[in-house]
Amino acid sequence: MAALRRIARERGGWWHAYVCPAHGVELDHGDLLAGVFPDGGARCAHGCRVDDEAVRGAWLVLSHQAWARHLRVLAHRGERAETVARLVEYAGLYAELATERHGEAQTWMLRGRLFHQALTDAIWAVNIGHTVMTLAEKGTDELHAVLPLLDELERAALDARAVLTGQGQLASNYTAWLNAAGGAASRAAAAVRGRDWDGGERWLAGEHGLYAHLRVAVAEDGWEWEGSTYYHGFVLRAALLALRSTDPSDIPSDVLDVLAGMTDVLATIATPGGILPALHDGPYLRGPLALEWLELVSLAQQLAPSAALDAVAARARTELGPADDGLDGELGGWFAGPPLPERAVPGPVTVFPSAGYGVLRGAGVHALLDFGPHGGSHGHRDKLSLYLYGDNTPWQPDPGQVPYAHAEFRELYASAAAHPAFRVDGGEQAECTGTLLAWDDGPGGDSGGAPGDSSCAGSVTAEVTAAYEGVRAVRRVALGSCYLVDLLTVTGPEPRRITAQLRPGTALDVQVQAAGPLRTTWYGEETLHGWHTHTSGVPVRPVTAPGPGPADDPQRTRTRVDFTADADRVVFASVYQAASAGPAVSAVRLLGEELTVELADGSSARFRTEG
Repeated sequence: MAALRRIARERGGWWHAYVCPAHGVELDHGDLLAGVFPDGGARCAHGCRVDDEAVRGAWLVLSHQAWARHLRVLAHRGERAETVARLVEYAGLYAELATERHGEAQTWMLRGRLFHQALTDAIWAVNIGHTVMTLAEKGTDELHAVLPLLDELERAALDARAVLTGQGQLASNYTAWLNAAGGAASRAAAAVRGRDWDGGERWLAGEHGLYAHLRVAVAEDGWEWEGSTYYHGFVLRAALLALRSTDPSDIPSDVLDVLAGMTDVLATIATPGGILPALHDGPYLRGPLALEWLELVSLAQQLAPSAALDAVAARARTELGPADDGLDGELGGWFAGPPLPERAVPGPVTVFPSAGYGVLRGAGVHALLDFGPHGGSHGHRDKLSLYLYGDNTPWQPDPGQVPYAHAEFRELYASAAAHPAFRVDGGEQAECTGTLLAWDDGPGGDSGGAPGDSSCAGSVTAEVTAAYEGVRAVRRVALGSCYLVDLLTVTGPEPRRITAQLRPGTALDVQVQAAGPLRTTWYGEETLHGWHTHTSGVPVRPVTAPGPGPADDPQRTRTRVDFTADADRVVFASVYQAASAGPAVSAVRLLGEELTVELADGSSARFRTEG
């Protein structure tokens, strides 16, 4: 017998509270469409059962959001009678429960009506509005009962946007979704009434509309200002949803450039196998996020097509397995005109100077150097972190973040200790911004190779001087002919305890050698080999210890490595080579300011520490 499905009759809370207090993992959702909180409490992957008011409120958020998305799927698949009946049910529920702002929201929140946060209301409203729009394409007779709901959703979005922009927060990611919600609700209402939509000025082109938001929220390099992969995609998805039935030629050219640039960002940071690094706040791995990426890619490919995004979608679909509801496959014809030309394929080195990321690709290694602004409330203390990926393997990933209600684990995953960064005297990095010193994309590149370099196929060099008082750190990452070079130089006014950190996302072997560099082997679908050395005459202690892995499960341990020196200046030098690349690295030596890498075919190359 099929499980009964019903819409819950209670308001929702804050979904980030759906987390195990002991283990920091998101709790199992159960059957969200059943409308009933899991019997005996929400399950934790480590055996806990959790049941309290905050968790129940969070589950209600997930349930209502799942229903709103499910109605979109039903509408696209022609299940009209059930979809209309559920919409009418929601219209009555909203009129009963959501007449005023939610009184149980936390003081920092922009309060919603059906949920604690107005942002959550907006996400839900977008799905409701698009459900009605899809139904209205084949008739509107039964939909008039939903008009009071649509009108209230538009009014709620307008009221919340007024509060937000009145606080000077036009650039907030909330603004994107409030505009998308108001636009979706008003478009749907116009369709039901048989009128042309007249909300373009209010929700798209006006003083606080989507276009104005994108102009201030997205930097010249294409990144949403917070520098978070998740929130970047979050804002882009809201914008694409808001532009349903719009001809791209009618979008202002500067806004069209912003949207294309945002798409380019995702195409550039994605690995060839479709991994999107979880930079700054955002889930490391999560089923609902995979659904969001599928929807985003489906819409983006109809506006600014990029071959690299196909791999992102394929990976998301694999992660989902049977949980894939197929919504993205129903979204064809989203825009009223043809897309832009295919986007260019990223080169071996790309630098995003505003967000502060350098991306290097070559010989089976995909590397990202993080040096940019902190990123507001969603930033991490991770300056000069170096993330390493294979096509399909997160060897040394940004670990992502847990649901925000878990204060202790959220603090842990925002800390310098959780990242492949550097620390001084065991302390925390200050929130700060690094500086791009130089970059090039190979011979003849923008800034040229460093003096003394040979066989350099591209490099990025950045520094940070405000992470620790009086300390300057410079990290230079360079592409060799078939390997990656990493040179981290840390200098202080007097001897300090300086640590360079490895933070693997996969199994790691560490081997101290009788002579020569320490060796590491990183496992996964692909294998990575590492050679690690340091300034001659400066003792460095390599210490391995178990530590939390990526944030999807803080209880999963990985072998962390700290290289620590007591010195006023030290260079930590590493060479990485994918097992699939060759000729094999045979020797690595650091002499003064120059690193030499020798290969098995007898060739060699030299790299300066700071360029």
